[in-house]
Amino acid sequence: MTLNCNGQLIDLNTPKVMGILNVTPDSFYDGGRFKDEKSILIQVEKLLKEGATFIDIGAYSSRPGADFVSEEEELRRLIPIVNRIVNFFPKCLISIDSFRSRVIKTSVEAGAALVNDISGGQLDSLMFETVGALDVPYIMMHMRGTPQTMQQHTNYSDVVKEVYTYFSERIQLAKKHTIKDVILDLGFGFSKTKAQNFELLAMLEYYKHLNLPILAGVSRKSMVYKTLNTTADKALNGTTALHMVALQKGAKLLRVHDVQEAMECIQLHDALQK
Repeated sequence: MTLNCNGQLIDLNTPKVMGILNVTPDSFYDGGRFKDEKSILIQVEKLLKEGATFIDIGAYSSRPGADFVSEEEELRRLIPIVNRIVNFFPKCLISIDSFRSRVIKTSVEAGAALVNDISGGQLDSLMFETVGALDVPYIMMHMRGTPQTMQQHTNYSDVVKEVYTYFSERIQLAKKHTIKDVILDLGFGFSKTKAQNFELLAMLEYYKHLNLPILAGVSRKSMVYKTLNTTADKALNGTTALHMVALQKGAKLLRVHDVQEAMECIQLHDALQK
């Protein structure tokens, strides 16, 4: 399993880590922490030194009930940061966390290498066409509704099968738009209850039948800290425990706030496999 990112082949036979960089004031864990150039570049350097293969930049919080952000505001937050990271870390592989095709196109033209779309192309009819034309890898997540409404859409007859059907249909549509590299994200915490999140994680290997790499995004989410009756700030140990479960069930990418601990998890999993 490989991804072609700006002409660089990334081998996913060994799982990789995607470090999260939120440049939003209202993200659930690190909102407002990185709001000036210096703090952002220091954080990117830290994530890269600890072993992140990708830096995932988001300028629109997707936490449940997040405030609406205009396309212009998202671009205003995002593009200067992409430009600075490209200048300071030219080998950095930047992922853009956005569901808007114009934001994606502008970001890739500025130097981003892949797309992370929480809506799987459902919130912008031009997304698949845009990604296909840009010829970049595409992370396709499962979600119902929007960040503002998603927790009103948790009624499934069989969440595992319905998410599988969703991916089957969206993958075919992505192929029609010549998107070559697709990564699947089950969307933990997006339009799902806590119980449904754990059901999906328990059945993660089921999605390997789709023959595409799987990204696990559980870092410090409510499925961790609410289960442990704690807070996102104190959810690192729980996150690490679920990372190992995800790796054992076939995840090839971990999207995380804490890169060093995720890399250690991958090293231990690798030793276990050998």
